[in-house]
Amino acid sequence: MTIIIEDVVQWREIARVAEGEDLDLSATAWARVEQAREIVEALVENGTRAYGITTGVGALSDTVVDRSAQSRLSRNIVLSHACGVGPLLEAREVRAVIAAQIANFAHGHSGVRPQIIRCLIRFLEADCIPDVPSRGSAGYLTHNAHTALVLIGEGSARVKGVRMRGRDALAAIGLEPLVLAAKEGLSLVNGTACATGLSCVALARAERLLDWADAIAAVTLEAAGCQISAFAAEVLALRPSAGIAKVGERLRQRMAGSGIIAAAVGRRTQDALSLRSVPHAHGAAWDVLVQTGRIVDQELASVTDNPAVAGTPADPLVWSEAHAVAPALGQAADSLGVAIAQLAAISERRLDRLVNPLVSGLPAFLATDAGSHSGFMIAQYTAAALVNDNRRLAAPAATDGGITSGLQEDFLSHPTAAATKLLGILDNAEYILAIELMAAVQAQEFHPVADLAAGNRAIRDIVRARVDRYDDDRPLHADMDVLRSLIAKEDPPSPR
Repeated sequence: MTIIIEDVVQWREIARVAEGEDLDLSATAWARVEQAREIVEALVENGTRAYGITTGVGALSDTVVDRSAQSRLSRNIVLSHACGVGPLLEAREVRAVIAAQIANFAHGHSGVRPQIIRCLIRFLEADCIPDVPSRGSAGYLTHNAHTALVLIGEGSARVKGVRMRGRDALAAIGLEPLVLAAKEGLSLVNGTACATGLSCVALARAERLLDWADAIAAVTLEAAGCQISAFAAEVLALRPSAGIAKVGERLRQRMAGSGIIAAAVGRRTQDALSLRSVPHAHGAAWDVLVQTGRIVDQELASVTDNPAVAGTPADPLVWSEAHAVAPALGQAADSLGVAIAQLAAISERRLDRLVNPLVSGLPAFLATDAGSHSGFMIAQYTAAALVNDNRRLAAPAATDGGITSGLQEDFLSHPTAAATKLLGILDNAEYILAIELMAAVQAQEFHPVADLAAGNRAIRDIVRARVDRYDDDRPLHADMDVLRSLIAKEDPPSPR
């Protein structure tokens, strides 16, 4: 399926492109792009002093570049800005960044030639994934430059999974290296496409993770014999929150008809907070997810190139502005990172209540032969270590600051770093929830299967189709990987 950009796109559409769908522009959007290019050419023809078009960039913004050197300036910007280091971004992350960049150009205020966009669209169609290092961006320039390298026949890329030089990658998908024109080098490295695209991927992953977190918590709550009265609709309504209400309803649905829950009524006055506050911790994460999605959609609706061009070819305008700076985006990614880190932390606490013989009421560490078997003892260590890792990653990037480009760029909001940290937190959270899921299903099996709620029995069946009961008979890490993949790639069954 091909997503068509008419006016603006939303984060869910970018996430779909990240997973393999194609992207194109409507006739109206192509017309905007063509007019913006005509405006840039008019600015060049008139000799108008314009940042990155007829001048250098950054601290060199007052250095005039003559017309004969403007194409060379564009190429040199790409080459000099490709300073990324470290492991490469995943293919879906690169696709999301490219899609967000196309969406920015489609607003019609960047001034790149339509040919530039068509080449980027071709990358998506042909599964040509530029090699983009994941580290080294203080804002937005570095990652985008590595994609632009391939457009001009430099750098490297993977075409249908086969890595090759940029020039060879272009040939493999029927393209030739581009000779960039005025402003195109700056537009290709500029804007917030990197942070925006990565945030779209993170949002899609976070939404699936939250779906699983609600489902896994219900299995744990049942296995622990929780007091379900704490999740009654009228009780949760005392704290108004769309997220809390949503999670409460899901928990009630998944535990409906449970003989274990019915037998546990009144056994305790109240449960520990890691059990009792599931709607609050999970609901908060749902609320933050919704707000983060709104901010990412706002970013996709924004022109984030500097400078922006406007007017008409007969009366061209060029505006130097700061739209490539994205404090709101960085703050949103930081906030979602905190929410996911806390969600994972409460998951680890629930896990401990299942395996800890001091509080569980179940065999120690869910071992089938406590003493000669360690069961899930060390799996809880792993979850605790990942929670601590998330605590460090959840420190905000948006407050880091910094000074670059000879004091010209003396405020940095770090949205790309915030999005990258968020992806790292999600990596850890998927594993933590996978460990809880594995333990919760084993804990279920110390109860009669007939007593299980139908919604939770469906979760058990999905897990047991992939991993067997654990009897200290194999390395446990492989089971963790299997269930982490389940959480990352598939949706949980409906609670109904």
